[in-house]
Amino acid sequence: MAGRRARAREERKAKLRRRIIGASIALVVVVGLVIAASWGVSKLAERFQGPEDYAGPGTGEVVVQIQSGQNGYDVAETLVAEDVIASAEAFTDILVEDPSIQLHPGAYRVQQQMSAQGALDAILDPANKVELRVTVPEGYTLPQVFERLERDLGIPQSEFLQLAGDPSAFDVPEGALSIEGWLFPATYTFDDGVTAQGVLEAMIARQHQALEQHGVAPEDAQRVITFASLVQREARFADDFGKVARVFQNRLDINMPLQSDATVAYGTGNLHVVTTTAEERADASNAYNTYVHTGLPVGPIGAPGDVAIQAALDPTEGPWLYFVTVNPETGETVFSETYAEHQAAVQEFQQFLRDNPGWGG
Repeated sequence: MAGRRARAREERKAKLRRRIIGASIALVVVVGLVIAASWGVSKLAERFQGPEDYAGPGTGEVVVQIQSGQNGYDVAETLVAEDVIASAEAFTDILVEDPSIQLHPGAYRVQQQMSAQGALDAILDPANKVELRVTVPEGYTLPQVFERLERDLGIPQSEFLQLAGDPSAFDVPEGALSIEGWLFPATYTFDDGVTAQGVLEAMIARQHQALEQHGVAPEDAQRVITFASLVQREARFADDFGKVARVFQNRLDINMPLQSDATVAYGTGNLHVVTTTAEERADASNAYNTYVHTGLPVGPIGAPGDVAIQAALDPTEGPWLYFVTVNPETGETVFSETYAEHQAAVQEFQQFLRDNPGWGG
């Protein structure tokens, strides 16, 4: 009898333990469901709220570079790295929503901690594009061009000099001694971060464009540029370009030396003179010396512009064989058919030099 009562008590205890365990499991499941529901609500709220994004218009300033070939995701990562936007998703979501948006390579001035929309608006605004501008005048030689490029673009002259040492690396005629004459004189606009290589390639491409517009055949390009560079250096006024070209052409036609002081000076490297010395004019080792070498010099002596190129292609009709600038201050130039007429003009020029000893050397 006592044994049956003991077994009954054990069975009641076992049933009680099963009820407690069952209740505990149910409680865990309920708590788990509550946690899962809270996580789902959080995720759902995050989805409706969108990715992380700055709210303000931004502060400070930073220049970001969009490289050629980058897509919208690449640009977004760049903006995140510069702390312009809070997340890449905030930026790319806008691009996905409007596929018509186009991002162009270049450097752009923006602020940090901007909203994604604000950053996109800033990049699309042309006023925020950082550009470098440089103007290369007609007649400039390579050293003068490189000096101007360094001044306005901030690229060291040494980089241009190193690249220019190998003309075969550029789109210039085979056998050209240098890229002299091929850097077309004009105003250029470059993106911030442009390289010396990119600058030279752009200027040479512009010279090809000019030659094509003038109808110059590729096989004639080097000769035309060389001829035009002489005209560019010797003429001062538009009306004189065609006449100077005619004097040179008339001399070429009869194999008469061009006798250009500008070519002699280029060969000596002394580019800031009006006259040359008798010794310099007699120096046959100077390949640019057109007093002793007939025909055009071995290459251009500067960068000719459109007017000079046109003059070389279509010289003004006339019998002149001589010219001299009798007044370097005003640019007045006398063109002569005979040597006697030319000598009279030369005496006028020499008188100018006596009256103005600062000129000519």
